[in-house]
Amino acid sequence: MKKQKRLRTMLLAYILVLCSNIVVFANETGEQHNLGESLPIWSVLPFVGMLLSIAVFPLVKPEWWEHHMLKVVIFWSLVFLVPFGVVFGSEMLIFNILEIVLLDYLPFIILLFGLFVVAGGIILRGTLIGTPKVNIVLLLIGTILASWVGTTGASMLLIRPVIRANQWREKKTHIIVFFIFLVSNIGGCLTPVGDPPLFLGFLRGIPFFWTLKLAPMFLLNTVILLTVLYFIDHYYYKKELASGKSPRDVMDDGPKKPLRVEGLHNLIFMGMIIGAVILNGVLPNFAAFADQVTGEIHGVHIFEGVVVGYNSILQMVMILTAALLSMKTTKKIIRSDNCFTWVSIKEVATLFIGIFITMIPALALLKANGSSLGVTNPLEFFWATGALSSFLDNAPTYLVFLTTAGSLGMAKGLATAVGTVSVKVLMAISAGAVFMGANTYIGNAPNFMVRSIAEENKIVMPSFFGYMLWSLCFLIPLFLIDTLIFFR
Repeated sequence: MKKQKRLRTMLLAYILVLCSNIVVFANETGEQHNLGESLPIWSVLPFVGMLLSIAVFPLVKPEWWEHHMLKVVIFWSLVFLVPFGVVFGSEMLIFNILEIVLLDYLPFIILLFGLFVVAGGIILRGTLIGTPKVNIVLLLIGTILASWVGTTGASMLLIRPVIRANQWREKKTHIIVFFIFLVSNIGGCLTPVGDPPLFLGFLRGIPFFWTLKLAPMFLLNTVILLTVLYFIDHYYYKKELASGKSPRDVMDDGPKKPLRVEGLHNLIFMGMIIGAVILNGVLPNFAAFADQVTGEIHGVHIFEGVVVGYNSILQMVMILTAALLSMKTTKKIIRSDNCFTWVSIKEVATLFIGIFITMIPALALLKANGSSLGVTNPLEFFWATGALSSFLDNAPTYLVFLTTAGSLGMAKGLATAVGTVSVKVLMAISAGAVFMGANTYIGNAPNFMVRSIAEENKIVMPSFFGYMLWSLCFLIPLFLIDTLIFFR
């Protein structure tokens, strides 16, 4: 009781201090209506606290974290929302909550949920032994698929076969980490379907197949990472064989069984989901879904300034319908053999509602000050976009820097809805947003999902900071190579 009382006292004191400081700052600026210009830089502290909680608590108090995760999310959300509501008023508070939850979080989690359910109904049966060569082939297939079914779709389709193939292995953390690097991130760079930032670019006038210009970077990064993975995996594989471990340890006796896929009808539902995402972006080009003069989206008015577009509603309905049909038409034995549970999607949904709410000031500050960051050349765009995409939603980050690039008044380049952008700069923004989402667990939606599914299958995964150590060792040197080759 004393600890809880002390915690409430500290929270109240923090909120009062934050309120008083925001009031002073807001009065000095006199621009409360412009959120990005009114918020001080330290208003991102609740977001930082949220990230540190995700990083530290699972490491030092894993059991406590498992049972109190939602409480931590609520705590940091309130640390931001209470002083924000006191200073800016209830209308601004309600507007920002509804905007981030209904327009950003809800479509995000429904898409993740739909792909999670549908992919969980597809199983690869037969004898698949996780050797270095097999692992390279599986990750290569996933990396190629990611650009055509999305990084989330490819991750959900391939993660379970990869886990099952390596069930006999003792050391397999490295395989999942490189899976996140390649399938959940880098693989999505070749088409707008691959990753949300590129789809936003497509909606702003960038041709659909323009992103194929990233193919040389895609090939270089894929080849280097798969080569590094092969040598790491080969080392552990030989070591495990020498210690007496064998695939037979977890396999039934008998001859090898041929590979076959069950639940293939779920590919129809996967197509429904991808089609829903594409429709969501295309429908505003028609008068029934948006005013063709002002660009105002037609939809359901929830609150002043918050409109859930009919195109977005249609997307969510189609995705939920696909998930329902998948659950109804897939044999229970398939999901059972896939070790399908709701634990991982529940964890992701809980954590990301806190992340989305607490990152409101971070995104507002970036939107208001992105053009004044002094970013002008491809190298700077690559690292600035990538660094922020590692911790913030990479879609709005991409859009901020695309808009910034369009405002530079470049004479040559690709004509977009935000202005003319040089090809090299556009490549830098696109690659930074997509590739560097792999730097942290929260950099891209499927990263955390893959980690959760792996841990659910008893694979020991690195902590938040532990994963960043992997990315620091393997990705940052790779991105430096990209810089020297493509963005000097």
